[in-house]
Amino acid sequence: MNFFCKNRIFVAMKNKTYCVIMAGGIGSRFWPISRASRPKQFLDILDTGKTFLRATYERFLPIVPTENFLVVTNAVYRDLVLEQIPELLPEQVLCEPVGRNTAPCAAYAAYRINAADAGAKMIVTPADHLILDEEDFCGIITKGLDYIADSDKMMTIGIKPSSPNTGYGYIQLEDDNVCPGGITRVKTFTEKPDLALAEAFVASGEFLWNSGIFIWSVETFMRALAEHLPEMYGLFNAVTPYYGSPQESELIRQIYSECRSVSVDIGIMEKARNVYVCCGDFGWSDIGTWGSLYDHSPKDAAGNVAPPDALLSNTEGCIVKVPQGRTVVVEGLNDYMVVDSGDVLMICPRSREQDIKRFVEELKYRGQEAVV
Repeated sequence: MNFFCKNRIFVAMKNKTYCVIMAGGIGSRFWPISRASRPKQFLDILDTGKTFLRATYERFLPIVPTENFLVVTNAVYRDLVLEQIPELLPEQVLCEPVGRNTAPCAAYAAYRINAADAGAKMIVTPADHLILDEEDFCGIITKGLDYIADSDKMMTIGIKPSSPNTGYGYIQLEDDNVCPGGITRVKTFTEKPDLALAEAFVASGEFLWNSGIFIWSVETFMRALAEHLPEMYGLFNAVTPYYGSPQESELIRQIYSECRSVSVDIGIMEKARNVYVCCGDFGWSDIGTWGSLYDHSPKDAAGNVAPPDALLSNTEGCIVKVPQGRTVVVEGLNDYMVVDSGDVLMICPRSREQDIKRFVEELKYRGQEAVV
């Protein structure tokens, strides 16, 4: 999809599948590596040689041509997006003036796509997932696209759970025994449960993890928006003639100032009855915390995740993250996080990871905003 904003001429490619990458979060749980100035989606936290954003773009390229990508992000990250995906035109980066969760993000992208290519299908994906089996992942996405074609169905991708993880949302299936690769109607959504409930979900065999990846036609999504979030629908729909025009940016600022913050899951998917889930088992993780990074990283014999040249003595179960070339020596720590961002050193028990938010707020209170 090429958007030429001059004279509002839109040239749409024959491929009618679009990928919307949501890249507006600040990744505060990965502090002090992730900062407001450069959040985790723009970092190579996994040490793969690619940032999360770049890896997400390349993951969908077998399905979606470059011209059919949109990245929705905060306006302050526009240049970072274009730096990391230089294949995109500036018009393919949609800038939110302020974060309002995923429903307004998806709505903005849907209206922009609809202005260029009525009848299109769209994939909506976060920018910061780990996918180990990308070939199988592409197969699941393609199956989902085929399933919603020429229908009013909305699709989400569910993941067969490997543990009662309380950091993920859960999807209850109407039919069981659909993993991997099967499709069934969704019975219920449940946001991050407590441990006892998560254990019951996994034991029942009726639930999948919610990946937060959605597939639908633009028309179907806009109808769902009108039905379940009518105020939001009214705001975006009222400026339909101006998507792609010079007036778009100012109108989006006005919309977001009035738009409430709500997720796609809560605002639409939990309420709709035409939601289906395709079960995947392709090595997925929402790498959202230091704990999840520890879980999905290779470990030494003592269970440490650390640079190969780190000197660790009497140390077990630790994650050590330091700048490349920095020599690190750790003695006598068990189950700790040792994270050096260059200007901040954080040493904290892994079990107290929830305190990172408090650290950040305390530093802001002390006037040290430059390090958060």
